[in-house]
Amino acid sequence: MTQPIDWDAAFENGAYIPDGASYPARWQACAAAFRATARARLDLPYGQAPRERFDLFLPDGVPEGLVVFVHGGYWKAFDKSTWSHLAQGAIARGWAMAIPSYTLAPEGSLAQMTAQIARAIVAARGHVAGPLRLAGHSAGGHLVARMLCADMPAGTERAVSISGLHDLRPLLETRMNQILGLTDAMAHSESPALLKPRAGTHLTAWVGGNERPEFLRQAALIREAWPGTDLVVDGARHHFDVIAALEDPQSPLMDAVLRADT
Repeated sequence: MTQPIDWDAAFENGAYIPDGASYPARWQACAAAFRATARARLDLPYGQAPRERFDLFLPDGVPEGLVVFVHGGYWKAFDKSTWSHLAQGAIARGWAMAIPSYTLAPEGSLAQMTAQIARAIVAARGHVAGPLRLAGHSAGGHLVARMLCADMPAGTERAVSISGLHDLRPLLETRMNQILGLTDAMAHSESPALLKPRAGTHLTAWVGGNERPEFLRQAALIREAWPGTDLVVDGARHHFDVIAALEDPQSPLMDAVLRADT
């Protein structure tokens, strides 16, 4: 007899990563150290809500283009200030990076977050000319994939969803949904894997080889749902260290983020 799936365990990451509880403090320390020396414009508004702000990190000289990085945290944790150091790879390649905050659950719904990220992208593009690339981690991977859906405005054509969640229906069975407040209708309307991509867009689904099985499944699922999606399983990386490659300008992940239109 098939055992029921423990969806809370399926989406749990920290308990399965050695010293997992230490990562948030380490991210925050690295981010603060980087901000102290970076060429940056901080707390730029893209709306009226308290968290509708983004930080913009700039290279020396005129940027080659703009990367927008959307952070994770299951739509209920963290803000832009935890992730500043992830701009290092893009800046070393001559690109600017914008990192927005957005209203978290339970105050904000996922549909509101989707709309906020779309507005943040427009606002950031007002500061940086040239090509646009999106990258997002975990919940942020979901949000950047949403930007490529047919129901979203044109203007964003390429994104990398790093350990992203693309079918939200299993979250209905988690304790976390007491905070997220997803309904069946919301889970359908906000799941990229259940929506059509906009014509001319391209998604890369990037996932660590040592991630929880559900995250590997979610990456494979979006490739199946969206023909033409690239799927990369990144060696022995897990959910918390897979994003570290954004700090390295020569990493394969940075190559995927900055990949030219074809």
